[in-house]
Amino acid sequence: MDYETQMRSPIERQRGIIDFTLSSLMRRKVKNVGLLCLYALIVFILASAIFFTSSIKKEASLILRGTPEIIVQKMAAGRHDLFPLRDMEAVKNVRGVAAVEGRLWGYYFDDRLGANYTLIVPPAARSSAEPSEARPLFWFNAAALEPGTIVIGEGVARVGKLSKGDSIAFTAYDGSTIDLKVADTLSSKSELVSSDLILIGEEDFRKLFDIGKDYATDITVEVKNPREIPTVASKITRVLPDTRPIVRDEILRTYDSIFNWRGGMMIVILSAAILAFVIFAWDKASGLSAEERQEIGILKAVGWETSDVILMKFWEGAIVSLTAYFAGVILAYVHVFLTGSLIFEPALKGWSVLYPHFSLTPFISAEQLITLFFLTVVPYTIATIVPTWRAAIIDPDAAMRQTGE
Repeated sequence: MDYETQMRSPIERQRGIIDFTLSSLMRRKVKNVGLLCLYALIVFILASAIFFTSSIKKEASLILRGTPEIIVQKMAAGRHDLFPLRDMEAVKNVRGVAAVEGRLWGYYFDDRLGANYTLIVPPAARSSAEPSEARPLFWFNAAALEPGTIVIGEGVARVGKLSKGDSIAFTAYDGSTIDLKVADTLSSKSELVSSDLILIGEEDFRKLFDIGKDYATDITVEVKNPREIPTVASKITRVLPDTRPIVRDEILRTYDSIFNWRGGMMIVILSAAILAFVIFAWDKASGLSAEERQEIGILKAVGWETSDVILMKFWEGAIVSLTAYFAGVILAYVHVFLTGSLIFEPALKGWSVLYPHFSLTPFISAEQLITLFFLTVVPYTIATIVPTWRAAIIDPDAAMRQTGE
């Protein structure tokens, strides 16, 4: 089919231009395949960082919905201090407060493994209940936690090579040794927050850290109307000026900031590679080789319009950029959600002796894909048009004479 026949209908015209574009790409397949691989690699890096950061933020927000609405800490000299249980009555009398409960938790450093454990005395009312609106912070059999026993997270069990029935020796505040038996292991579903967690009974906790029965680490406050959480927090501060209320939204914002920072640092570290690609792609898109100029001159000589030449180059840039875009996005999806982000895992998840092993639930929004599209596809495609237009408006004879000189 000659050019004149292809021009009979817009559909045939577009099909003819696309066919010629594909054949043109195949003639320079080595150069284009190299560009495509590098292009897809950059999309893969950016998409992996975006997908991982967004998904882990979503995962954290779902889990942290099960945290207390308000946590109240006692402050002494600007530092967190033990909370006297006698002050709980003042908090209970604050208008809008539904319930108040003391918490016992702390950290324990294991010299043998070089790992920090988080020890928590679980609230009996919440130990085995499954929240209806959120994933629980940890799952375990409440009846299994008896005096002298503990329930450990997957990370503690993995690093210490522990299983049900084994014992862990803890050094108490006075140097004495307390042996606690492993009664159960927390479900791996909660490993994002429970990898380093050890659930312990109240009596054993107070004995280990020498905390009297009149004190708690902090208290949790349940509010009748969730809209009044900031107001209730302010009232608590007025009633107990030496306390610091922490609302759940502040914890969520902190997690968002941490993961945004890690994702941003990952992109900054790889910015040199991204900049090298931008320079390479711009040079490829904005500069035409002698062969390409000669090709444009021949096309103009056989009757192609300037608009046809520009359209042909537009399709060429679009095919390369879209192929790289979809390849990079698919590879990033497989990397993050099917292989656990093997390449970027330490940088994005963080590092610890008790490193959590967990699989992210896929969470990809249209906003992420559109942002990635405009960052990678649109600039390259547009960059192909300007140099093509400059070459297409030159007289065909002049274009071919320039390439022959």
